[in-house]
Amino acid sequence: MFRLLTKIVAGLALVLLAYVAVGGLMSALAGAPPMRGRMIDIGDGRRMRIVCEGPPAGGRPTVLFEAGAFGFAADWGAVQQRLAERGERSCAYDRAGLGYSDPGPEPRDALHAAGDLEKLLAAAHEPGPFILVGHSMAGLHARVFAGRNPDRIAGIVLLDATTPEAMDVKRVRDFVGHFETLSRLAAWGAQAGLYKPLVATWFGDKIGLPPAIKPEKRWAFASARHNRWAADEVGQWPASAEQARAAGPFRPEWPVAVITAGTGAGRRGWKDLQAAPARASAHGSYANIPDASHASLLGLDHADAIVKAIDHVRDALTPVA
Repeated sequence: MFRLLTKIVAGLALVLLAYVAVGGLMSALAGAPPMRGRMIDIGDGRRMRIVCEGPPAGGRPTVLFEAGAFGFAADWGAVQQRLAERGERSCAYDRAGLGYSDPGPEPRDALHAAGDLEKLLAAAHEPGPFILVGHSMAGLHARVFAGRNPDRIAGIVLLDATTPEAMDVKRVRDFVGHFETLSRLAAWGAQAGLYKPLVATWFGDKIGLPPAIKPEKRWAFASARHNRWAADEVGQWPASAEQARAAGPFRPEWPVAVITAGTGAGRRGWKDLQAAPARASAHGSYANIPDASHASLLGLDHADAIVKAIDHVRDALTPVA
């Protein structure tokens, strides 16, 4: 029995080593897919990637996308495609160290992210005003950016997003702690090349992006650098939440649309926290999409629902004749 167990353990170890070796080889051979958008010099020898679609805004608000944890510009490919088809201007970008953007100074908290975004928009000549759209952890980044740039904000759309007030709930704080640990493990796995053999599977693109954009997401999923800097951001979640709280709530006159994902079974309190910014707005709206997951909410299957939320904000900004 002991000899059989030894053989099984040795066999599993061999399989793991072979998997790691294949992953490492694929990591060495595979490069980044062709880049969409532009690399912009934001000063101090750093460049960031921005992807703007649609014609110049011509005075109308530009939709500005802020990705969640481990996300970057590619996450918004489906929604940007829908908006561009309607002739609407939108911009997405890669935060420092993520996707194609150069790393930035640490800590990678919401204040650093907001400062980088301000420099990027100025250098890219995208003055706004903006309808700011944030997913997941970007609910914190949106609060900080809006608090620092209130005159550039036309409205807010939050997609299955967190709020700084959620950190008052012990279950949320516990989740954030566990997520940080998992994020560090994810960064290690990417460094070891464990994800390269999985890039063509569902793991490589849980969102459901257009075919032309899918390779970007799959590349970032397995990228050691992307995962490392994304994990650093997650490690700053508690600090970013405090920075977002200090920035204050969204102004009540700003239109705010909130969309959540999933059935909500056993998560009523969490969804109430997510919906709070819409309830506090004079022009708020809330919708839940039961058949969407946290990731697939951004994909082709549900992009029209996000466009509808953006329309809610635009309609609230248009005076009634």
